[in-house]
Amino acid sequence: MINMKEYGVPGIPDSLFARGTVPMTKEEIRVLTLSKARLVPGLVVWDIGSGTGSISVEAAIMTPGGTVYAVEKSAEGCRLTGENCLLFGVENVKVVKGEAPGVLATLPSPDRIVIGGSGGRLKSIITAARDRLNTGGRIVINAVTLETLGSSLESLQDGWETEVIQVSVSKARVMGASRLMKAYNPVYIITAWRCGV
Repeated sequence: MINMKEYGVPGIPDSLFARGTVPMTKEEIRVLTLSKARLVPGLVVWDIGSGTGSISVEAAIMTPGGTVYAVEKSAEGCRLTGENCLLFGVENVKVVKGEAPGVLATLPSPDRIVIGGSGGRLKSIITAARDRLNTGGRIVINAVTLETLGSSLESLQDGWETEVIQVSVSKARVMGASRLMKAYNPVYIITAWRCGV
């Protein structure tokens, strides 16, 4: 088990997570995503498209007394999310194998929703999710394509306030005797909440 006192949250180093072939939200994007979610103890959080569970793990640490529902359609993603929960000693994550939006009907209404993967069903996921969101809740969507950004904003028009930031992260890599910056794909982080809330 990882000693969390040494690393703290948010921003657990990527290298500490068990990895596979499923996507993982990188450390710097994770920090901003969790910040935009404004997590506090006791919340119900949906992490839709949990992948390796990096968002689920950090959200669980930040919401003691609450529950994070890690929704993931792939068996490998569910396995990795569970493995990472064990690795970091979090016990308030429930891994939910299934496809959104259908599987969302079985979950308790959320206070926060993070959407990292949609399998091409983003509009229907946003519609199902926003209709279940508790009063004062927030939705945070990570998008790597302009199409996903456009679909997100189109689905969050009437009655919603939105904020969009675009994040570009580069990290130094040793190349021979020098260090060069290697860029990750830019990510759009869309945050939404009800007007007047």
